[in-house]
Amino acid sequence: MKLAPAPALDSILPPELVDAARKVVEANRSAGLRVAVAESCTGGLVAAALTEIPGSSDVLEAAFVTYANEAKTGLLGVSEDVVETFGAVSIAVAWRMAQGALARTGADTAVAVTGIAGPGGGSDKKPVGTVIFARARRGADPREIVADTHYFGDLGRGGVRLKAALCALDLLMPVSSPSEDGGVQGTIGNRTDSN
Repeated sequence: MKLAPAPALDSILPPELVDAARKVVEANRSAGLRVAVAESCTGGLVAAALTEIPGSSDVLEAAFVTYANEAKTGLLGVSEDVVETFGAVSIAVAWRMAQGALARTGADTAVAVTGIAGPGGGSDKKPVGTVIFARARRGADPREIVADTHYFGDLGRGGVRLKAALCALDLLMPVSSPSEDGGVQGTIGNRTDSN
């Protein structure tokens, strides 16, 4: 039996995710910048979105999917003490993931994402839908922590991962000065995102 050829697909990802990735690739290409991502709860979704865009290799330097704590410590150099003290879903771990991705690549900007997509794994302090982001930029003062906590709510596993990937892509947009970093420098920022 002969199978009919499958129709060509331009993308297997949601259009809003591909559109956001396209903006990241175009803006960073125009600025001559390269990016890296360190993903945990998104499991490579940010990198998948970026690589949906033709020519993304001009911009995407590397992507690390560090789902297990051992991967965070082994691949990105996150200290076991930091993971044990603060937990994998913490500003401290996200910041070190971003710094580790930047240190291990030639990228100009690295964004990290770690969180609780659900349906299990949440707690009173860190409910399902809690996602933490961090951005590190080459040449920036490493003491200025650019990180943010988002509470997306229990949107279902796919919903949380999609919202997290969209936020991570937004953080990959070029930044021209520290005042435009968008995160909270030196403190923890908390957001509740309902859209």
